Amino acid sequence: MGPFFYPRFWYHSHIQHRINNQIIAPELRIVGAEGENLGIMAKAKALALAQEKGLDLIEIAPMAQPPVARLMDYDKFRYEQAKEEKKQRQAQKQKELKQVRITGRAAANDLAIRAKAADKFLEEGHKVEINLALRGREKAHKDWALQKMQEFLSMITVPYVTTMAPKPGGRGYNAQIVKK
Repeated sequence: MGPFFYPRFWYHSHIQHRINNQIIAPELRIVGAEGENLGIMAKAKALALAQEKGLDLIEIAPMAQPPVARLMDYDKFRYEQAKEEKKQRQAQKQKELKQVRITGRAAANDLAIRAKAADKFLEEGHKVEINLALRGREKAHKDWALQKMQEFLSMITVPYVTTMAPKPGGRGYNAQIVKK
């Protein structure tokens, strides 16, 4: 028999909240469905209030003194939690390393298009790595390659800071820039 796998929803709900009769604290600070503070109540009274309104009692902050519980529909609560987690994951993903690859023999218009792409990435808040690819005998002309890299960097219109100065790496030169 293979390993035990948790259902898919298990991975997404990192924090398991106690609801209704799972709550073990005798006294709770109750927050209403609209976020209003209803004060400190005994667990039995809070459960009766939740049942009367057709809502669930969800323990939000179990470590507080007394623990904080909220009156709200549990499915709606889980939906809002999942939405918040997704939003946080999106925010983390936002700052990526984007790459712009150029060659030493590229025409001015090609470089202008690549510079626009770099501008767009910088405006979005990404870190941009510029790769100047060299082939064959081009690798022997380091001063020419550095000059081409500087020409390309001067084409970028968004104010930027160089986090990694142009240095040899791989099949050419690499530099990293980030928006000021």
